[in-house]
Amino acid sequence: MISKEEIQQLKPFQARSIIEALRKGSVPVEFVPLFTVGRTNWLAFIEDDLENYIAEGGAKVRFISGDYGDGKTHFMSVIQHLALAKDFAVSFVVLTREVPIHKFEIVYQSIVREIRGNFEGIGIRSLLDSWLTQLEKTDVSDKSEKGENARFALGHQLQQIKGMDINFANALSAIVNNRFAPSDTEDEESRREREREVLFHWFEGGKVAKKELKPFQIYELLNKTNSKQLLNSLILFLRHTGHKGMILLFDEMETVIAQGASIRNAAYENVRLLIDNSDSSAFLHIFFSIIPDVLVSEKGFKSYDALWSRVRSIGEESSTLNFRGVLVDIHRTPLTTEELVSLGGILRGIHGNSYRWDSDEAVKDNVIEQICINQKRMGVLSEVRLFIKQLIRVLDMAEQGESTDNMDMQKQIVESRREMDAEKVEKLQPSWDS
Repeated sequence: MISKEEIQQLKPFQARSIIEALRKGSVPVEFVPLFTVGRTNWLAFIEDDLENYIAEGGAKVRFISGDYGDGKTHFMSVIQHLALAKDFAVSFVVLTREVPIHKFEIVYQSIVREIRGNFEGIGIRSLLDSWLTQLEKTDVSDKSEKGENARFALGHQLQQIKGMDINFANALSAIVNNRFAPSDTEDEESRREREREVLFHWFEGGKVAKKELKPFQIYELLNKTNSKQLLNSLILFLRHTGHKGMILLFDEMETVIAQGASIRNAAYENVRLLIDNSDSSAFLHIFFSIIPDVLVSEKGFKSYDALWSRVRSIGEESSTLNFRGVLVDIHRTPLTTEELVSLGGILRGIHGNSYRWDSDEAVKDNVIEQICINQKRMGVLSEVRLFIKQLIRVLDMAEQGESTDNMDMQKQIVESRREMDAEKVEKLQPSWDS
């Protein structure tokens, strides 16, 4: 648990950024550990899998199930932070109208654009730049014949990595030569810059004219047929650069339910494709966040036989939670009142830091406990987002001078719930069909 001293060390701007992000329902990734409370069993078993299975060459798919507001996105952010701390590369993809799961090429582009790992920045360009910077310290960067031989040897080594796609290996060799092969003229540098952009664009899964790729012995663009090979090659390259494996996090999968049949079927086919990819991959863990309706609704997974045959078992209700299973059911493992009060104390401290006021004195623990009691009375104690939204509303009003004794907590929670219901309706609108 974070201490009061650690909260006070946050700069007021950092604290305010956290509060503003929480108003929108998320936590900035770098501050996720501040809010990691509860669900220790799930995290302990996921951590064990990462260390003793995925890092050793295993592959797995899990579905994180919870209702809107239960904290699925935050839980996935905790997994992201945990995986990064253990030297995995992670890509956290939010499935939206701009990144629709039924268009696999766009999803792949988002995967490589969102990669984080043991390098500065985000995305495959940053990964490649970091790798090239490391190579500057080796013979590969030498401008003499010695360097040419070293670059040739590196290219051969990349091609010989078991499972590495030849196009991916040749693209890596090309980007190395682009950076380190000797050049004498400004025209040559201009040409290299154009070629470097072509190569980066190919790595990002973009459309590139094949004639521009032919000089690098790259003969295929990203498509559904070769996507498995390219994803596996990316994982192998990540391993080559010191990562233990790759973690893919797909958030808001549930929005598929609201789409038309053709969109849903294409989306579910791509989920099946990703599951199949994991079956034949190594060093890979994929997580999808879903709501329970995805498993029980007629428009959910069961509407697509090719997918349902793969995931049918996760839809079978069990009275006993299996923490090693495929389904991570956070709805059935909500935060306790005590854990919510601890979370509320952290939020209260950050709010006080943000607006430079004595929040501990104005909003005491009994007020936070009352919010929990009201949510429990309404049957929505598990909704962490509702708790956070309600507490921020109370803290805002208290900071502006209103006594908590005069606040109608029941009315406040009803208003917060109404806002959340509106957000849920907007999120589930069938916008991808347009």
